[in-house]
Amino acid sequence: MTSISNELHVPATTVGISEAQRGLHLFVDGCYEPGSGQGGWAFVAYRDAVEIACGFGGVEDSANNSMELIAVLKAVLWINSEATGEAVIIWSDSIYAVKGCNVRRHIWKNNGWKKSSPNGNARSRTIANAELWKSVDRQLSRNALVTVAWCKGHSGVAGNERADTLADKGRLSMQGAR
Repeated sequence: MTSISNELHVPATTVGISEAQRGLHLFVDGCYEPGSGQGGWAFVAYRDAVEIACGFGGVEDSANNSMELIAVLKAVLWINSEATGEAVIIWSDSIYAVKGCNVRRHIWKNNGWKKSSPNGNARSRTIANAELWKSVDRQLSRNALVTVAWCKGHSGVAGNERADTLADKGRLSMQGAR
């Protein structure tokens, strides 16, 4: 059984993106521990380089890519609730999530949420995390002003590092749930 806990915080810190990057930026991250099967997700929102909100949680019986997608989904849900009509960049260190949001989801959607064509090795046309992708697509489709972009992970980008820390906190919160 999948259990998603959700915490929202509104801290008053000034860590994040550079002052040159004005506007609304969200950093997302997911994490997963293979031994326990527990995962965590997080997002951190910055307006004009000041942290204005964050959310994180944990999931039992998870996988790394699904955690990355849940982080994107939670970020877009927050945007659609708190920042509708505003241009936003969601930063992720997951190439899977970024390429999926920007390219693959449109192809999958047009193909009835299947991969575009089977290959000669008889691989399945089923996409992994289809239900999560459908949810992400529904939310991203509500706001054309949301851009999903890649940032290098574990490279000193403060927003990415903060999201990474919170995702791990979400994962660790599941240890008490057992």
